[in-house]
Amino acid sequence: MLLPFALLFGLVVAIRRGLYAVRILKTHPIDAPVIVVGNISAGGTGKTPVTIWLAKALKHSGRKPGIISRGYRGNVGRLPVEATANSDSGIVGDEAILLATRCECPVVVHPDRVAAARKVIEMGANVVISDDGLQHYRLGRNFEIVVVDGTRGFGNGKLLPAGPLREPVSRLSSVDSVLVHCRLEDDLDFFRRADDRTPLRFCLRVTAVSRLDDSEVRHIDDFSGQTVHAVAGIGHPERFFSMLEAHGLKVQRHPLADHADIAPGDITFADDLDVLMTAKDAVKCRWLDTGNCWYVSVDVEFEEADARMLLEQVMDLQAGNRVVQS
Repeated sequence: MLLPFALLFGLVVAIRRGLYAVRILKTHPIDAPVIVVGNISAGGTGKTPVTIWLAKALKHSGRKPGIISRGYRGNVGRLPVEATANSDSGIVGDEAILLATRCECPVVVHPDRVAAARKVIEMGANVVISDDGLQHYRLGRNFEIVVVDGTRGFGNGKLLPAGPLREPVSRLSSVDSVLVHCRLEDDLDFFRRADDRTPLRFCLRVTAVSRLDDSEVRHIDDFSGQTVHAVAGIGHPERFFSMLEAHGLKVQRHPLADHADIAPGDITFADDLDVLMTAKDAVKCRWLDTGNCWYVSVDVEFEEADARMLLEQVMDLQAGNRVVQS
């Protein structure tokens, strides 16, 4: 029943991209290299951890990265806003606070990514990373990274609302790098049917489990064998639950909508079991009574050769615009 709407959505996507290709709609140049980390499907793929990894890698290599974000579910107002570890998630969104906390580089939030990019350059950045925004063609960009969830792939291969895709799978042929969130042993037949190149693989590795007030940090294996409540308001909660179970935890699942506001009732249960949540959800719980609540920090882990190749590609970028192809 939704196929006619998906066809209409696809027509709008194609017309919009075509208007940028023939310059009727304008792509705005940015005075620094711009790297877009995005996806072609709705829901969580791991792009925010990739953004964090990339910002840290660029900073370690001598560049001055700045991150821009739409600030989903926030309300920043007319002008771009800098996000910090102490920002209000109701203003800048949860992802921006996580980025500011983990990356230790400027993070600027606004739905107009062109304005956000110019602001973060004013703050001293010499390379801009856009967390999401693959379809925000107003923003000039030099390098496009698409992140794919290796578990869900491209779903039924259909566009919204009949399927999970924001753009057709053919869009992959125009991006610079594709990263698949999966295990090394996972079969990627779904990807080979869509694109003839070899994607880079990455996984998420748990680095720490911290109390929400950061008063104590433990190793994930310290919880092995224990029954815990797991709360996840991310695009793909099951991946978080499965990750905990892979470390031997017995998980009582409590999935929430992506970017959901978290109330005391969402993390309070009629027992004294520990409550584990994602780092993105934790930034929305700092003012709640969270004595038995912990957040799980993760890092992206590549094969060493893949990480080196990706970093070399983005380190060579110079300011300038790519031309949108219809």
